[in-house]
Amino acid sequence: MSVTATARITAAADGRGSTSLPVLESEGPLAVRRTRSPDPARARVTVVGAMSAPLGGDRLAIEVGAGKGTRLTVDSAAATVALPGAGPDAGPAAYDVRLSVGEGAELHWLPEQLVSASGSALDMTTRAELADTARLVLREELILGRHGETTGRLSSRLTVRMAGRPLLDQQLAYGPGAPGGWDGAAVLGGHRAVGQLLLVDPAFDEGLPEPRLLGPSAALTPLAGPAVLVTALAADGRLLRAVLDEALEGLLKDSKALRRT
Repeated sequence: MSVTATARITAAADGRGSTSLPVLESEGPLAVRRTRSPDPARARVTVVGAMSAPLGGDRLAIEVGAGKGTRLTVDSAAATVALPGAGPDAGPAAYDVRLSVGEGAELHWLPEQLVSASGSALDMTTRAELADTARLVLREELILGRHGETTGRLSSRLTVRMAGRPLLDQQLAYGPGAPGGWDGAAVLGGHRAVGQLLLVDPAFDEGLPEPRLLGPSAALTPLAGPAVLVTALAADGRLLRAVLDEALEGLLKDSKALRRT
């Protein structure tokens, strides 16, 4: 039997320079928990999987709202594994992430990796709506197949709007039967891990980094707006994370330097 579930997270400024969490709602396999943050002014929420999901036919969603002036990090306790459904008629699973970031707010969306198991089918969408003074750090890491197996079918669409204007809209698809005929091994040169890092910061209005390669299989691309996109391929999830972490560290330093000028 397929599952339909939505988790909701809302952050609000408490008037004392900190961020409160008036809404933390969970359903089904999605459990959200407030966890310790190293920064007392920043709230942190961790998504904990309460059961195996998403399976074929499941409809899962996470809604995150970072209100005006808040600082929020949302991460996850473990990788998400897309698995085949219980029967041949289960159909693809759907995983829908909706992010909203208000004026002067900062959201870090840093889930663990999503693994596409052999035989699975998952359509994932991430939509972010940002105010014109909002900041967003978004990381997406996809692992095409568990160890020793082929990938399932996986499509991922990321749409970001800032002050109502399109900032980024892209869709990627992998695996047998994926739209456009994409196949993980053929298109990615044998790499099994693919990821992207998006940093949106109004400070980049003062000057975007130049486009450049970040090693043999990663690239930094400035976008037509105050944002930078890093895309990377790697042999496995560990190497992919190392590339994206290094890129994020450098970009955060650049944006902080621009805000001081």
